[in-house]
Amino acid sequence: MSQLHCIIQGCQGKVYAPAGTHNVCKEHFLHYLTWRRRKGPQMFVTYAGMTMDQRDTIVAEWQQTVRVVEPPAASSPNP
Repeated sequence: MSQLHCIIQGCQGKVYAPAGTHNVCKEHFLHYLTWRRRKGPQMFVTYAGMTMDQRDTIVAEWQQTVRVVEPPAASSPNP
């Protein structure tokens, strides 16, 4: 079985929920819901009636608003 990871680049969070045909971690899922809520109440009604492929367009739009946080580089110990 393949490992599932959050679709956000650099995120190693455990998969929590679907976002279109992809998956996101809990932190990004909550961010996604907040983003959709800010788009207006009609977004939830419209989104509910979409197919998974149609939802991918919305997910792609949201992904562009997410900042990618680079994991800190491993620091070498001081001699």
